[in-house]
Amino acid sequence: MVRQTGFGAAWAVREFRALWAAEAVSQIGDQLARVALTVLVFAQTDSAALAALTFGLSYTPSFLGAALLSGLADRFARREVMIVCDLVSVVLVSLMAVPGMPLWIVCTAMAGVAMVGGPFKAARLALLPEVLSGEAYVGGLAVRAVTIQVAQLLGFAVGGVAVGVLGSRPALAADAVTFAVSALLVLTGVPKRPAPQDPAARRSFWASSRRGAGLIAGIPGLRPLFVLAMLAGVYIAPEGLAVAWVAELHAPAGTVGLIMAAPAAGLALGAWLFTRFVRPADRSRATGVLAGAAGLTLMVCALKPSLPAIVAALVLSGIFTAYQVQVGASFGTMTPADGRAQVMGLLNSGVLTLQGIGALGAGFLAERIGVSNTVAVAGAVGLVLAIPAAVAWNRATADPRPVLDRR
Repeated sequence: MVRQTGFGAAWAVREFRALWAAEAVSQIGDQLARVALTVLVFAQTDSAALAALTFGLSYTPSFLGAALLSGLADRFARREVMIVCDLVSVVLVSLMAVPGMPLWIVCTAMAGVAMVGGPFKAARLALLPEVLSGEAYVGGLAVRAVTIQVAQLLGFAVGGVAVGVLGSRPALAADAVTFAVSALLVLTGVPKRPAPQDPAARRSFWASSRRGAGLIAGIPGLRPLFVLAMLAGVYIAPEGLAVAWVAELHAPAGTVGLIMAAPAAGLALGAWLFTRFVRPADRSRATGVLAGAAGLTLMVCALKPSLPAIVAALVLSGIFTAYQVQVGASFGTMTPADGRAQVMGLLNSGVLTLQGIGALGAGFLAERIGVSNTVAVAGAVGLVLAIPAAVAWNRATADPRPVLDRR
């Protein structure tokens, strides 16, 4: 068993700690705002459908922002992009918190917050390979994966308590403070760096998006790696079907949270295990294998297992999905600095889009063949897609020449 030091190496870098804390605070703030907005819409309209629709639509602009605005973090200094995005969020969330503000303005402001989250995340991901390298970089991505899962759960929990105690408008005001704290952390903890692109050679947004897509298509290995990343849209099925699954199992309603949390818990554990105990030389080769294993594990649901067995299978599948840590690391190191943010933005927007489509498709299929069978089908689809992508990825990485020399 090999002891890795990626986590410790990442934590030893002050700049990484600042970036980590800024994203964690922003993530909690995002979830807090969604809870507060959903409660606010329901209180004003008395419509569960509108409240649910508002919650769902709060995610939609985030993938648009990732796809269309991520190039800002290549055109301008990434530190400044992050700070500006946080300050824009402070203004928009503060507007939402004003008593008596019309609901349509509140919802529009929330869409704006989700939109600027795209370039914020792209800037952070693109900056990370400049802050960390080697084992520290992989360890930093693993810490990020764990943090996102915990922050989402904590954000919903804190959001529910905050809204219950303070009310929706004061909770939104508290959310504005989280974005201000994030901006302060970046301002004080991240040193200035020049913009990756020469100001005289800055591309238009459309040209930047086309170049990002061209990098994914043109750099050897990134196309199959992109496919492996997009499997997140298939493996989202258990979470999207949690409520219907509990009903199918005739289990207590409280077990919905258990089913939804199981994959996230597995991913958090898997990220730690993958980074600490898998040798660096083996991680790349293991990426495709783990992607297929995540689907294979879900296929056991075709046997209609009991609830404890389902939870165990979901945790195990989540552990295998830790391969996404290596996907992020490979994308970060294989793309040139002046296009990295746009590539990361396209990667994130692709995952968000396919997760939405995957959850919707799983819902339609579950009405026809049942939830357990649908989850098993999702696992089978993931396995079938993972095999050729894994073969292509391993072939691409077997070439000893530097990636950019093979283009």
